[in-house]
Amino acid sequence: MASVNPAVAEAEAEAVGRRDELSESLAELFTNVSLMVRGELQLALLEKMNDRVSQEYSNYGDIAAGLRVFVEQLNEKNRGFEDYVSQIDAIDQQVTEFEAVVSMLDKHVALLEKKVKSAYHISTTQ
Repeated sequence: MASVNPAVAEAEAEAVGRRDELSESLAELFTNVSLMVRGELQLALLEKMNDRVSQEYSNYGDIAAGLRVFVEQLNEKNRGFEDYVSQIDAIDQQVTEFEAVVSMLDKHVALLEKKVKSAYHISTTQ
């Protein structure tokens, strides 16, 4: 049997302990670097998403502004038609009144026609 020198055995145990400690430190360093890189990537992704959403909302604002201008133009055109609409309403009212007068005249003419026929019929029978 080979004799084991206690100093050598102790040095080997200390070296193994240092390797385990170094291995743990390296694993912890790798984990921390991985977390940092992941955090940086997430931050970059979040910034890109924020920029994209900001751009979308900016586009919506442009669309809304365009729609507002379009509605204002339509309102101006509508105000221009209000004069015509009021004229059409006045003409419609006059036509209704005229139809009533024509109907009254038609009844009066029909009555006169009956009287003339009746008078003509009476004069021809005598």
